[in-house]
Amino acid sequence: MARPMKALITGADGFVGRHLSRHLTACGDTVIGVDRPAGPDLLDPAALDALLAEVRPDVVYHLAGWSDIGASWNAPRECFEVNATGTLNLLQACIAHGSPRVLAVSSADVYGRVDPADLPINEETPFRPVTPYAASKIAADQLALQAWLGFGLEVLRVRAFNHLGPGQSTNFVAPGIADRIARNERDGVSAVPVGNLTPRRDITDVRDVVRAYRLLIEHGEPGEAYNVCSGRDLAIAELAELLVGMANVPMQLEADPDLQRPVETPVLLGDPTRIRQTTGWVPEISIETTLADVLDDRRRLLA
Repeated sequence: MARPMKALITGADGFVGRHLSRHLTACGDTVIGVDRPAGPDLLDPAALDALLAEVRPDVVYHLAGWSDIGASWNAPRECFEVNATGTLNLLQACIAHGSPRVLAVSSADVYGRVDPADLPINEETPFRPVTPYAASKIAADQLALQAWLGFGLEVLRVRAFNHLGPGQSTNFVAPGIADRIARNERDGVSAVPVGNLTPRRDITDVRDVVRAYRLLIEHGEPGEAYNVCSGRDLAIAELAELLVGMANVPMQLEADPDLQRPVETPVLLGDPTRIRQTTGWVPEISIETTLADVLDDRRRLLA
């Protein structure tokens, strides 16, 4: 195991942040977690500057930001400010105070609409953003690259494909469907409302994802971009059917127009070659185990 590190996590109270905190603690790291409710806000550069001056971490995992892709359509400016300007503020504070190694987490949504002939997506695939969220994450990605090239800050850029697991918001498709199933079990209802089931996504368990993040901090090349993905895609219809098959009573999926997004990327399938060659990381948790854990989590919360 690598030497223990003093790690600062932004967005520590979020879905991924909570899993990452547990993983880093298990690895022997000292974890300082911050999140917006307790401060500092990403849009407050003075507060971020004070935080980095006080903590002086060895590494920073930058998870905080706007994560609701669907909601970005209605608030594109706010989404951009949080993800782009917020990242710039954090990077500048890191440069000013000790230049810790930084993992800047972006999203596979930056690749946007990819021609099927260009699948799977590698890190050289051009950006074709479809959503306001994706555009904001491209800006953050490029700010991270500039911090390395212009200031020598050791930043690693992560483009995380879909990940899920216990504790994820019901704004995301799998926990949303799981929540409806758990409520149906409680209330004796059989119909499970769903949105568009045709997109295909490359899905990894969040507990595998946070393993990848620490391995990248240990072994990744500064300035480089890394896809964190499984290399396999799954239709949302298949995911929904797997979840319905885990219900305690018979249920059926039912289309709900209110759950449709304005525009949907048809396929996101990543190429994990670079991260595997650099760190040896491979996902270990099956989709069936992940979905069962997500459904059990929603049942527990409803109970």
